[in-house]
Amino acid sequence: MSASTEVTRDEAPTPWAPFYGATPMADGRTCFRLWAPSARRVMLECEGLAPQPMDPVGEGGFELELECPSQAAYRYRVFVGDDDDGMPVPDPASRALRGGVDGASLLVDRNHEWRHDDWTGRPWEETVIYEVHLGACGGIDGLRRRLPALVELGITAIELMPVAECPGQRNWGYDGVQPYAVASYYGSPETLKALVDEVHGHGLMIFLDVVYNHFGPDGNFLPHYAESFFRDDLQTPWGGAIDFRRPQVRRFFIDNALMWLLEYRFDGLRFDAVHAISERDFLVELGQTLRERVGPTRHCHLILENENNQASLLEPGLFDAQWADDWHNVMHVLLTGEHEGYYADFVENATTKLATAMAEGFVYQGQRSRKGEARGEPSGNLPPTAFVNFLQNHDQIGNRALGERLSRLSEPDALDAATLLLLLSPAIPLLFMGEEWGARRPFLFFTDHRDDLADAVREGRRREFADFSAFEDPAQRERIPDPNAASTFAASQLDDQEAAMPEHRDYRARFAAWLALRHRFIVPCLAGCHARGARVLGDKAVEAVWQMGDGQELTAAINLSPGPVGLGPRGDPLACSRPGIIDSLGEGQLPARASAVWLAPADAKRVADDVAGAPHS
Repeated sequence: MSASTEVTRDEAPTPWAPFYGATPMADGRTCFRLWAPSARRVMLECEGLAPQPMDPVGEGGFELELECPSQAAYRYRVFVGDDDDGMPVPDPASRALRGGVDGASLLVDRNHEWRHDDWTGRPWEETVIYEVHLGACGGIDGLRRRLPALVELGITAIELMPVAECPGQRNWGYDGVQPYAVASYYGSPETLKALVDEVHGHGLMIFLDVVYNHFGPDGNFLPHYAESFFRDDLQTPWGGAIDFRRPQVRRFFIDNALMWLLEYRFDGLRFDAVHAISERDFLVELGQTLRERVGPTRHCHLILENENNQASLLEPGLFDAQWADDWHNVMHVLLTGEHEGYYADFVENATTKLATAMAEGFVYQGQRSRKGEARGEPSGNLPPTAFVNFLQNHDQIGNRALGERLSRLSEPDALDAATLLLLLSPAIPLLFMGEEWGARRPFLFFTDHRDDLADAVREGRRREFADFSAFEDPAQRERIPDPNAASTFAASQLDDQEAAMPEHRDYRARFAAWLALRHRFIVPCLAGCHARGARVLGDKAVEAVWQMGDGQELTAAINLSPGPVGLGPRGDPLACSRPGIIDSLGEGQLPARASAVWLAPADAKRVADDVAGAPHS
């Protein structure tokens, strides 16, 4: 289903149940299924019952049906060698755990009495995303308290960083080893469903970030009894690549995605780092299957993070959009002057690269990066809504050594100019929690690993920045916070007292006003929108034009240089980043560190034709 497809209530999808894990049966029994191709035999150990042998069912599968006590704990004991005593392991598809990633799985009641059962979501064009780390915003209760304010701000979709069970009591979520289980430090599966229900009650969508490209380094037992879950001929930064050539592996992850969409009723998923998944056909199967099973009765939004810039995955019927790292990276270079790490690919001809990103989404569409590798596919045919633009997100803040936000790195007027462009361009905007009030507290990388792994993560984190000029000195690297320290997590918490300060309230009011303009003037005509082109106005200054679905012309101009640039005479803008620049705009000048947006009727095409005819890459 494409983003603009009307939702209907006929042709409901057939009932669905996951294949692996502990599945309740109609007769009151539970069916346990495990794929353990490296095991000779498997025993089920369920609380209140004697251990039971599981039946081999071919191709490495084991299965057993029996009556179990309600909400009982259970584990599998897998026997790999001829004379071993078996290893007790949790169910990799369990919905909840007792005792952390090394503990037992729990049988849970999968029913929920939905209060907003008629919720069908919202069209993709209405999406304004607010990315949240549940722990750093006060947990589920902390997010619940913020919902009315987010509605007032103009947010339409919450995006949760991963919630799957991880080692310890705090984590970004990308170290998950139990993709079906809700992390116990957030609450139970029922608690998470209640949050989804309440979010829908506020008229908001809720998306979930899921990680299918790797497992975390602690608590993953799959290599012991399912060695062929992973490849030995292809390595990733996290170890052997997951083997998506195997149908059992594909089913495991597709069912996981369906669980979040159908059982928890999330409105969409963001798939982390799919460039680490070597089988493109799995991604195609994933997108097609999710749309088919969710059916036409609901809006379902699927988002990629993909360094490979595979525009072909964003065609109708697959994935709605991709996180636009290229747009972010060139904007960050222009705002901060930073040039190390992956920003090095965006320093040369940065202004031209910004024009390309504004007009076509991807900067890299087959060109070679600094590493000599060609990446990307042509993206100029895609609608602007196929890209999720952002100035900040968890990666771009938290993967900095000290977790600084742009409020500490950029000149304020320049940041305002970029923010206006973010919120009033046709691409889907994403904000990171606290960005709306100009939060100045960091968002740091934090984990809760143990013993030698904790030491390795801390030292590895510091070595990662050894090639950066600010951290060449080992003494300077010691300043990088220890990811495992509780103080690192505490320093990353949202500061509500800061948000209540007058200057931060004013900052938030500006966001709300610009988002109100987006919802009133831009969202209604986003369907069918396409770019007409972009042109360089001067150093760090670009103008772009889009033809909206109703024929109107949307023009956006930004100037991040220290001096004015010429625009030509213009009428009053829909919005500008500083009210005091209106007179300059009328005189055909865009002042330093400023931006403006115009929306003109369909017959006012002089500027659009000028821009469409100008080269931008």
